[in-house]
Order: sequence, then C-alpha cells, then structure tokens
Amino acid sequence: MNVHSLLTQRPGPMLVFVPEADAEHLAQCLVALANSAGGTIILGADERGRVYDDAGDEHEPVIGRALQMLQPPLRLDDLPEVFSEETAHGRITTVVVRPASYQLSVGGRDVYVRVGATNLLLSPEQAAGAMEVREPRAFEDEVVPGATLADLDDDVIDEYQRNRLRRGPRGEALTHTELLREAGAVDVVGRVTRVGLLLFGRQPHQFLPQVGVVIVRFRGTSMHETVTANERYARRVEVVGPAARLVERTWEVLFEEISRDPVVQGLQRRETYAYPPEAVREAVVNAICHRDYRIVGQRIEIRLFDDHMEIMSPGGLPGHITLDNILDEHYSRNPRLVRGLYYWGYIEELGQGVDIIYEAMRREHHPPPEFRDTGRTFTVSLSNTVDDIELQYGEQFNPRQVRVLRFLASHEKITNRDYQQLCPDVTPETLRLDLRDLVEKGILLKIGANRGTYYVRK
Repeated sequence: MNVHSLLTQRPGPMLVFVPEADAEHLAQCLVALANSAGGTIILGADERGRVYDDAGDEHEPVIGRALQMLQPPLRLDDLPEVFSEETAHGRITTVVVRPASYQLSVGGRDVYVRVGATNLLLSPEQAAGAMEVREPRAFEDEVVPGATLADLDDDVIDEYQRNRLRRGPRGEALTHTELLREAGAVDVVGRVTRVGLLLFGRQPHQFLPQVGVVIVRFRGTSMHETVTANERYARRVEVVGPAARLVERTWEVLFEEISRDPVVQGLQRRETYAYPPEAVREAVVNAICHRDYRIVGQRIEIRLFDDHMEIMSPGGLPGHITLDNILDEHYSRNPRLVRGLYYWGYIEELGQGVDIIYEAMRREHHPPPEFRDTGRTFTVSLSNTVDDIELQYGEQFNPRQVRVLRFLASHEKITNRDYQQLCPDVTPETLRLDLRDLVEKGILLKIGANRGTYYVRK
C-alpha cells in the first residue's frame, strides 16, 4: 500500500480525503467516484497529511453504514477494496472505488459526480441525462469473444504498472492478474474485456475495428476546396494500438505537422508551432478518452487544413454535457479508460481538458477553440491564425476588455447594451468600470451621455 505517497498529494478527481468518520459524507464520496472514473478515499487524514487518531476504530463500521446508504446496492464485483494501516499518529484506511456501470445515489435521491476536488450534486434533469448514457460504461466491461490473455501486451502492462505507482496506491504490490482485475481489463474469471483491449491490447483493432486514429493533411482551407482542386490530400496516416500508443503515435505525427522553423531571438533559439502543442495534445487525449466506442464504423479523424485543424470524435456529447456547460461540467463516457490514462500520466486533471485547450489557445494568442455537436460526431476546431488584438492587448487588459476591442474591429461603435450582451453574466457596474478603464488608458473615446453613450476606438 502506497499510502504515504498519497498523503503528499492534493485532493482531485480521483483522490478524496475524509478526516472524520462521517457515514453520510463518505457515502457522497463513494457515489461521486463510482459515478465518475473511480478513485481512492483516504479515511482518517486530511489534505495536509494530518492523521486523526480519535476515530480509527470507527472506520470499518462507518464504511459499512455508508455502503448501506447507496442505491442501488453495489454489486459484488463493484464493492470497494478496503485497506487499513497503523501509523505513528493513528489509523489510516484506504478505500479504492471502482467506476460503476450503473448510476448510484445516496438514499435513492442524491446523485453525485466527481468534478475536480468536489462532489457535485446533480439536478434531477442532469441525473436523468447522465443515466441515459450508462450503457457505454457497460460496454467497457463486456467480454470480447475470442480474446485471451495472450492478446494483451505484457510490455504495455509493465509500463502501466510503473506509471501507476506515481498516481495511486498498491501499484508495487499487484501482480499482473491483480492489476488487470483492478483496471477492469478482465472479469472475475479472467476473461478479457473491451476496456482490457483498449488499454493493453497488442492489436485491439483486430477485435474492435473502430479503435484507431486517421490523420489527413488536406490542401486548402476546406474539404470543398480540396475536392474542386482534384487533390484529395497531401498526407494520410492511420494509427492503431492500445490507448497509450494511440496518444503517443498520433502526437508524433501531429508534431511533425505543426512544427515550424525555429526563431532566433538574440542568443536564444525558440521553437515555434502552428498551434499550441498543449491544446493539440489535450484535444487528442480527450477524443481517445471520450469517443463513443459503440459506433463501430468510424474511427477518430483528424483533419489538417491550411488555416485550421479538426479533431472529429465519434459520438455526441454524453449525459448532461452540452455546448453551453462544457466548460463547467464533466462526465466520463468511458470511466475505466479515463482512469487508465490518468494513472498512465496522460491526463493531469480529470475534467479539465476543455479548460486546458481554451487556456493554451488564449496564452498563445489564437482564437478560442470551436466546438460542434451533431449528435453523431463531436468536433473540436483549432485555428492556427494569431489573434492580433489578443497579441497586442491580452497582457494589458482582461478578457472582457479584449472582447470589446475585438468587437470594435468589425463594428464602428459599442454601447453599454452591446457590452452586456457580450458578457451577460457580468454585473453592469463591472462592465462600466471596464469601459472607463479603456477610456482612461487612451484606447477608447466616450461619446454622448446617459442612454445615448457609445464608445469608439480612439
């Protein structure tokens, strides 16, 4: 048990600290993790690593009471693993929670999911939407006819185990068989599951032909332009293999495509890229993690054009996730796969992928990413153009003020009403101060008074 290393980590999507022996709170944590990607609960210590020695004897009965509060009751295969360890300061109990293939609640009422370091209580509408997509989770656990342990790659499993040590408990103590069972790669009698092939398969595409990535470099800025020019594409690469290899090999191909000639500034040589590498890599990982693997006739497709790239993932947005709440909400369509790539180190913070893409694009002065959801396909579009306004003013002004300047690049003036429509969730007083700051710094000119006031570039 690697408990001491866990005590040095921060709470997050797969790690929860419960210092007090509170059955209600523990039940919420169990539900949140099981409804997400699983994870580990440290009972008896807080996030600073301080051990509470006054309730160690209560850990086991509290866990029992918490489990009784879960509805529906956990199946035998989904019961958490519990380990206790005596330290110099008291007892610590570790509860390892597996992702469930069915929706859990506390007392048949409260449905939680894990978002960042928080247990998020879903509204009835959100819970109903999340329940509609529980079937893909069962898909991960389905046994693959004809697949045997010989179809799993021992080298890939060893690599996973080494990386697993950095992220969670028990990695060093598990045999291959135990590790595969914990990851959901085999069922209780040792038969290989779909997620087992996704994570560790030698050639998973032989059993699951939808597993893979197709990368196509087109000439021009659109499919239509390419077809009319009678040039289908400049390069086409197919990538296959288990999930970790898909990430690595896809990134290798894309890195070649987005790399540009280095720039020499003084005595320093700086690498340059057509797109922020962090945004591209995160979009690739998200696609591999969250695509709908039930759709058999389609692989992930990455299209590169002269001015943008598109990462197209089979399957629309899952559960309660929409284009409107994609920055604030999180739902794992394939929780065992997500958990595996998290332990592998390809995911730093669960539920933060879209935020990372946004921030990387903003930091490098590119336009924000665009998202499209057709219900059948989810597409992330990244532009390689640089936002001149962001480049010139991004460090000096806040994002709302930059939005004003971007608006004025295509409009003669902006009114207070225009600004409120651009930022509907911000108070009028904050927006007024934004505009006054732009005027005082000589960027805008204020014209008129009261309701007739408007602003123009100076």
